[in-house]
Order: sequence, then structure tokens, then C-alpha cells
Amino acid sequence: SVYDSLLVILAFCWVYIRKFQSRQESEVVSTITAICALAIALITSALLPVDIFLVSFMKYPNGTYKEWAANNETRGQIEDTVLYGYYTLYSIILFCVFLWIPFVYFYYEERDDDNVNRCSQVKNALKYTVGFAIVCVVLLLIGAFVPLEPPPGQNSTQWEKVQYLFEELGSSHGLPALSFSISSLTLIGMLAVITYTAYGMSVLPLNLIKGTRSVQYERLENTEDIDDVELQIEKLKSKCKDGRPLSSRDRNNLQELEGKLQVLQRRGRHLEIAERNCCTKVGSALRPFKILLGIFFILVALLFTVALFISNLDKALHSAGISSGFIIFGTNLTNPLNELLLALQPVFPLDYILITVITMYFVVTSMAGIRNMGIWFFWIRLYKIRPKKTRPQALLFLCMILLLIVLHTSYMIYSLAPQYVMYGSQKYLVQMPSAGSTSGNATFATTRTCDADAPEDQCTVTRSYLFLHKFWFFSTIYYFGNWAFIGAFLIGLVVSCCRGKKSVIEGEVEADDSDLSDDEYVH
Repeated sequence: SVYDSLLVILAFCWVYIRKFQSRQESEVVSTITAICALAIALITSALLPVDIFLVSFMKYPNGTYKEWAANNETRGQIEDTVLYGYYTLYSIILFCVFLWIPFVYFYYEERDDDNVNRCSQVKNALKYTVGFAIVCVVLLLIGAFVPLEPPPGQNSTQWEKVQYLFEELGSSHGLPALSFSISSLTLIGMLAVITYTAYGMSVLPLNLIKGTRSVQYERLENTEDIDDVELQIEKLKSKCKDGRPLSSRDRNNLQELEGKLQVLQRRGRHLEIAERNCCTKVGSALRPFKILLGIFFILVALLFTVALFISNLDKALHSAGISSGFIIFGTNLTNPLNELLLALQPVFPLDYILITVITMYFVVTSMAGIRNMGIWFFWIRLYKIRPKKTRPQALLFLCMILLLIVLHTSYMIYSLAPQYVMYGSQKYLVQMPSAGSTSGNATFATTRTCDADAPEDQCTVTRSYLFLHKFWFFSTIYYFGNWAFIGAFLIGLVVSCCRGKKSVIEGEVEADDSDLSDDEYVH
């Protein structure tokens, strides 16, 4: 049921956030915010498969409408329900990205100052959040007054032009305003997809295939490093045995070596725990399964890349160009993923399962990309994502990035399988002249898969498709973003192939960690 699915999503979000959350810096408000934001991202990503399922479920496999969907009003109500579902979830995302997450982030930042009380924390957090709220209001106003219909002629009076703008706003109940704001956020999501999802699609499968280094070998290597550093420290200390002070250069070297020794000793403790840990032993036993899963993931990633390349090539060759947003109706080149989804239609519900798996795959690879890269602002790394040591601010950033990625996921999936995302598994009836009949009026009905040539009343377009193409200039930017995504994936694939195996305690020990941070592993 729906409630069971929500409970599963919330449970997963709680486990995921608690896995990476720092035990020393955890806070209730930031934890709840991160869990809720991650849950919203997952729920929103599941809306596209539901949209495709509903438009497909209206018709029988023979192309006729089911009894309950035969009425245009009934179909319209279902389509409006899905559309309002999109707008509701997207409005929640707007609220999270522009208000709630920034407020919690700045509230936690203000907590670091011991001289600030709770009331001042709230005031300062609200003061900084106002900037995000202003950006949101500006986007809503721009979207509200961007006309979707041709404007009045040059001979119209100024009042008629102003009245036209207000009629445009009132006739759509402000929905284009929300659509414009979401599309603007989707552009940021596109950059996150190019950065994190493209890299995650390469690093996740290759890490599964390559596995981790042997914990026994790592302990031996770490012990040798400790002995080597201790020997260097002893050499430096021997210089001052006769009472002579060390030079500034030797003191700096000694300080660096002592810091390095502390890191190596902590690393040794973590490796010892990992060697005794049953999860490490289970992971070694599941090694063949991980290799198969990694091969499967890399094949899926290559399939996605090929499908995206063919889709973009199709738009470049058969669309009207930049001025139309590179929009095409149907497919002119054979797209392997689109054909696979159409081939699975006769076997219910394989096509819906596949489109759901594709959606979840984008979310999982995005999380893997953020996990491996950390949070960056251009060339500056802001935060690292590490098990049990991730700061609350980093978790808030992670969830905000995932919210933005989910917004762009719908367009990515449309690019992978355009015909299926538009119409699902719908078919329609076509009257064809009978070849063996002597009279010219004899016809017979044949079934065809819904495409751009189908009559408007015979095939229902998904609300997702209409939402994605409300503003042509955003579609143009998304088109070029797809080319950038392909390039980023190929670069990430080369980088991931050149890198060696990860440590079995990857991310657990860093030079800037305190010794107290080891307590959460020991106990």
C-alpha cells in the first residue's frame, strides 16, 4: 500500500542519514530536516512512473478505452490529479530549497558562536534566509508574467497590454509561475547531474568490480609506515640529546611526522577493527555477486549513454532547432532503451518495473557520486561525505543537491525514452481499407502504438511531458546539458578506470580528525 511504501522510504532515509551523520555534531532539527528532504526527493522521483502507469492503465491492449476512462471528463480529472500532484511536490521542493533547508543551515551555523542565545540564532538565521526567499519571489514573478500565448499587436494600448498580462496570470491560476521557478531550479539540478550523477554512473560499478584492498595487506603496509615514521622521529630527536635546540626546519619536520604518526596509529586501530568486523567477512564472501552487479551497472550506464546520444542526435537532425527547444514528436532514429520499454509492454508489469528501476538508478548513482566527490563549490571542496563523520551542514547540502537532481531526472528519462515517457504503453485503433473487399468502403481495425501521428482524443500525453516543455528556452538548455552529461560520464569513466582499489576503511581516517572521533568506532 501507499502507507507501507512511505514507511519504507522513511526507514531508508533514516538509516542512510544516520549512517553518515557525525555522532559528535548531530542535532535533532538538522537530522529531521535531512531525513524529510531525502524522503521528498525519493517520493518525487517515483511520480514519473506513476504518471506513465496511469495514462497507460486507461486503455486496453487492443487500443480501446476502459469503461471507467471512456468519458473525457473522467480522463481530464485523472490528468489534473497527476498534474496537481507534480505541482504539490514541486512546491514542497521550492519550500525546502529556498526556505527550510537554508534556515536550518544558518541556524546550525549560528550555534557555533557560544555568545549567541537561541532567540538570536533564530533571528540571524531568518535574516540570511530572506535572501533565498527574495530569489524565490523573483522567479515566481518572472514566471507569472512570461506569456505563453502571442502578445497583443503593436496597435494595442498600454492598458490592453497590462490587462493581457494579468489575464495570462489569472487564466492559469499562477501555475506557469511555479513551473518557471521549478524549471530554473532544474537548471541547477542539470549542473548537479552533470557533476555528480555522471561520475556516480562510472565510479559505482567500477568500485564494485575492483573491490577493496586486502585488510591484512593494508595492516602490514601501515605497520611498516609506522616503523618508518618512528625511525625518522628518533633521528630528529637524537640531534638534541646533547642539549642543542632543534632548528626551526627540524621542529617543523618533527611536528609533521608526529601528526603523520597519529594518523597512522588511528588508521591501524580502524584496520584492526575492520579485520575483526563480520561485515568485512560477509563482503568478501559476496565478492562474486558484487562483480556481477558491477558489470550489470556498467552495462546499464553504457546503454543509457548510447540511448542519450541517439536521442540528442535525433533532435539535432529532425527538430526545428534552438528556437523550438529542440522538441521532436516521436522518434526518428532507433533508440534501444525506448524499443526495450515498448517490447516489454505485452508482459505486464515489466515495463513499469523497468522505468521505476531506471528512476531509482539515477537516484542511487547520484548518491554514489556525491558520496565519492563530496560537496564542491567550483574548485573549492566545502564538505566531505564520510560514514559517521559527516557534518550536519554537509548532510543538508547533500539532500538539497538530491532534490535538485530529482527535478532534472524526469527530463533525463524523457531523453532516454521519449516516446514511452510521452505515451506509456497506450495503443490506438486505425481503420485500414480491406484489401480483399470488392467494395471500396470496407475497412478493418488495426492496433498501433501511440505516437505523434495518433489522433489527439485517442492518446493521452503524460503530464510530465507537458510540464517539461512549457518553456522552450529551458528545453534548449537541457538539450546542450545532455551533451555535457555524456562528456562528463566518459571523463569519469576514464578517471575511475585509472584509479586503484579503495581502502577497506575509505573515508574513516583523515588528518583533520580528532582522536575523540575514534570513540564511535571503538564502542
